[in-house]
Amino acid sequence: MTAANGLRTRGRGRTSKPKQELERIIFIGRTFEEYMQMFDLQHEDLEGKSILDCPSGACSFTAVGGQQGLDIMSCDIAYDHAPDDLETKGLAGIAHALDTMEDAKDLFLWDFYGDVQGLGKHRYSALEHCIRDMKNRPERYVPAVLPSLPFQDKRFDLIVSAHFLFMYGDRLDLDFHRKTVNELIRVASHEVRIFPLVDLTGTRCEYVDMLKSELSAAGLQVEERVVPYEFLRHANSMLVIRKR
Repeated sequence: MTAANGLRTRGRGRTSKPKQELERIIFIGRTFEEYMQMFDLQHEDLEGKSILDCPSGACSFTAVGGQQGLDIMSCDIAYDHAPDDLETKGLAGIAHALDTMEDAKDLFLWDFYGDVQGLGKHRYSALEHCIRDMKNRPERYVPAVLPSLPFQDKRFDLIVSAHFLFMYGDRLDLDFHRKTVNELIRVASHEVRIFPLVDLTGTRCEYVDMLKSELSAAGLQVEERVVPYEFLRHANSMLVIRKR
């Protein structure tokens, strides 16, 4: 994902905004394999469905999924920038993250990656696949600024959203979360999955329960589900929102 907000959006008659400065973007992503565990997905859950990853950053979910015949699209504030520039930014970001990881290792569980080197393999792999796919299939990478998306109502069967909502609750207020979740629901025909439900310290975000109550009151099915993935301690559950 990219931890910045401010690119222009396209469609639905919204006013354009200036391109987000590359210096403000953190362009790091997760692999297809990580996504499958984070969102508790099996391949058959994705077959024949239209899927959106938002915000996607340097994740390889769209790229590797496309190689497997899946219909996945990525959306992120970073995608107005050239792939080569994003690759340079991503490489620098991964190197910095890995350098600082040694001092924070106790905040994490290493069952999935093994060690910092294993984590690095996933981060570099995600970036490589993402950049290559951006060059080969640019139409799959749509720039947009949350909480607005340039898609029609019910455009996607399934939307997955990782490491953005709830993680930055100290910087993004309840109103932003409410508008963003409602926008994801608008462009979903069936289901939205959000992971994780904690902030950067592993503390449950206070907005989760507020939004669960509001969404249930609005007639949506809301489920909190433990997933077979935990890296940041206590970040092992997702919010599943279904339209009835």
